[in-house]
Amino acid sequence: MTEQYVLGLQEIEETQVAVVGGKGAQLGGLSRIDGISVPGGFCVTTAAFRRVMAEVPSIDELLDRLSRADPEDREKVRTLSAHIRRAVEVTAVPDDLAAAVTRAVSGLGEDIACAVRSSATAEDLPTASFAGQQDTYLNVVGPEAILRHVSRCWASLFTERAVIYRQRNGIDHRTVHMAVVVQRMVLPDASGILFTADPVTGNRKVATVDAGFGLGEALVSGLVNPDVYKVRDDEIVARTIAAKQRAVHALPAGGTREVTVDSQRQEQPALTDAQVVRLVRLGRRIEAHFGRPQDIEWCLADDGFQIVQSRPITTLFPVPGSGDQENHVYVSVGHGQMMTDPMKPLGHSMWRLTAMVPMHEAGGRLFVDVTRRLAAPTSRAGLLDVLGKGDPLIRDALETVLDRDGFVPTLPDAGPGGPPAGGPPAPLETDPAVVTRLIERSETSVAALERDIRTKSGPALFDFLVEAFEEHKRVLSDPLSIQAIMAGMEATWWLNDKLLEWLGEKNAADTLTLSAPGNITSEMGLALLDVADVIRPHPELVTFLEGVEDDGFLDELAKLPGGAEARDAIQAYLDRYGMRCVGEIDITRPRWSERPTTLVPVILDNVRNFEPGAAELRFEQGRRRAQEKEQDVLSRLRALPDGEQKADETKRMINRVRTFIGYREYPKYGIISRYFVYKQALLKEAGSLAQAGVLARTEDAFYLTFQELRDAVSSRQVDDRLIRERKDAFRSYHALTPPRVLTSEGDALTGAYRRDDVPAGALVGLPVSAGTVEGRARVVLDMADADLEAGDILVTAFTDPSWSPLFVGIAGLVTEVGGLMTHGAVIAREYGLPAVVGVEQATRLIRDGQRIRVHGTDGYVEILP
Repeated sequence: MTEQYVLGLQEIEETQVAVVGGKGAQLGGLSRIDGISVPGGFCVTTAAFRRVMAEVPSIDELLDRLSRADPEDREKVRTLSAHIRRAVEVTAVPDDLAAAVTRAVSGLGEDIACAVRSSATAEDLPTASFAGQQDTYLNVVGPEAILRHVSRCWASLFTERAVIYRQRNGIDHRTVHMAVVVQRMVLPDASGILFTADPVTGNRKVATVDAGFGLGEALVSGLVNPDVYKVRDDEIVARTIAAKQRAVHALPAGGTREVTVDSQRQEQPALTDAQVVRLVRLGRRIEAHFGRPQDIEWCLADDGFQIVQSRPITTLFPVPGSGDQENHVYVSVGHGQMMTDPMKPLGHSMWRLTAMVPMHEAGGRLFVDVTRRLAAPTSRAGLLDVLGKGDPLIRDALETVLDRDGFVPTLPDAGPGGPPAGGPPAPLETDPAVVTRLIERSETSVAALERDIRTKSGPALFDFLVEAFEEHKRVLSDPLSIQAIMAGMEATWWLNDKLLEWLGEKNAADTLTLSAPGNITSEMGLALLDVADVIRPHPELVTFLEGVEDDGFLDELAKLPGGAEARDAIQAYLDRYGMRCVGEIDITRPRWSERPTTLVPVILDNVRNFEPGAAELRFEQGRRRAQEKEQDVLSRLRALPDGEQKADETKRMINRVRTFIGYREYPKYGIISRYFVYKQALLKEAGSLAQAGVLARTEDAFYLTFQELRDAVSSRQVDDRLIRERKDAFRSYHALTPPRVLTSEGDALTGAYRRDDVPAGALVGLPVSAGTVEGRARVVLDMADADLEAGDILVTAFTDPSWSPLFVGIAGLVTEVGGLMTHGAVIAREYGLPAVVGVEQATRLIRDGQRIRVHGTDGYVEILP
């Protein structure tokens, strides 16, 4: 079969990315939309590129060297990529290929001026735009010049910026090929960019038009500020007309030049209002065709719009599907669960199946629709109060939505309807036996799950799991468990409110809850100190662990002096806590039992930074501080008017908080214990599918939902294309920042702190654990990379319970996500660490190694000189 080196735009299907690249495929699709004008042209296909690349001397060796280059070594990447570009540009174009291009150019007209534009196969895709990574040449005149610029476009696949972009996105250089689009040049009166969704807010109903005089290069290069229009429902709702002093025009002999715009015209709009509205209507037609918001380049010539490019807007956070046209308001689940990373499909589908409320997936994250609860005044007040206590930024974002007239309809409160059947729950006594009973119930349920699941496989396993999920939800919704959790939280709030009112003391409960009994998460951190005690006396073990890379290291460890005891200590820790990991709500994440090397750096930090017996000592110190604080508070209260009554009430609340606050962490431990059982059973089924060749790899099952995996086990069939698409999508979701609140129109809201009581330049957050500490910031994004010393302050995006072992060795905590009662805040208080959470972009604004001061009582962080 003869390779096709040239295809007319009208011949191109938008699915032919592998043949004509992303831009070529999009232009092919555009040229088929009724009412859309696209400048005539053709595409030099990737087959032509591969033909020429095969002629480039030593290309395989050069690409090997480029692949091995560290993207951070800019000089090496610059040198190698420049070498490859020169080699491609000087390689002669084969005669038959040159003839095909020349014929296609002649077909456009005699001595026609053209735009010659790169179109890589990894470009203008839904998951990665690669905008501006390769080259475009405007106003190229004549077949010889066009052919020369085609070679330059091929070479631009290896610009330094394109090479680094690919390396950082995990894309192999050899898998990307270059096509080249050649189009008749448009000489416009005005040009610019149309976003069919607002690129700043994400709102899908607001289109943004940027417009300037002449060619669009003036806007793209930043030569001039554009006129900016915002359009909603065929109405211009905002406009800014800029002074456009410069423009880029085409030259008759080829090429372009900057020109000065006539002074009387500079502040004239580049488009009339009617033209703006007409352009947006064209954009909506293009958006409907491609099925997602578009970033569109347009030209206006003789009052007609020509579309020269359209690509997906890849930076917008996706909107959950609702199935209706009503307005919806969604709150992020990840911000409450301290896991804002994307989840794989099996992960988010399992969480939805075991959650107590319906959830919606978008961008690999989960959201809860709170529209109905916001609509009625009473439920709205309750929701804002609960969410505001946990995360003030969520409350602020919701109030921003509520301020928009009519977006959330107002519904009447539900009628009284009488008390629920059986009356209100009996008040919960302050009795430690309540917590003991709840833990026993959970352990019995998990043990039954482990016992019963062993005999299940194939379709019967999935039937069993559906029933197990109901038991999971029953345990989670146990009224006594919910009462115990709320008792601890309400006692904390009571103590903070009353002691502030009576004694003027902020966050007094932070000290009163130190070393509270029964906190499984804080016990987990202290238990790793005990593991370090077993290893510390044996330098050979320390040396061995410093070089560990393989997860099977425990057997080798046992062969060294003292190694058997060390292995048993680590194994006992994994038996108790090995179901945990960072991002543990996603069942697909590797657990500590599956990847024990994750714990090694933390164990080594504990060996280095602590003395023997540190776990017991720290717990006892915390308990003593809490006891001293209690005596101090009660004696001060007794000196007040009605002091005995205030002291008695406070004593009851202190007893209550110390009885129940530790249990706050247990239900999550129970959930994750069950998840590990589910995961082991599902991995066994996935392994059997991989062994039978149904899946390429066992872990490919993670890219199927629970129901899809169930169907695959029954049918012994899997759509490989679906798994590839899911992998690409998951990779792209990492580039998206999930909002705290999202609307059905696409508005992504993060909320703001409305405070004026912090120093200028300080980073504002939520105070969750009292005290002030100054130290070295350690910005840690992956727990396995932690290298902490005593006195360091941990700065990270979020912390779930799995981070607790790090807390024993730090002096303070700063996170981007969190609330008063999220796990990181609870454990920070438990260990007495000053902590500020919900600090927007903390990991970017604070540099690793900088000295910072954390004000855990007042909720802000200062970056010190």
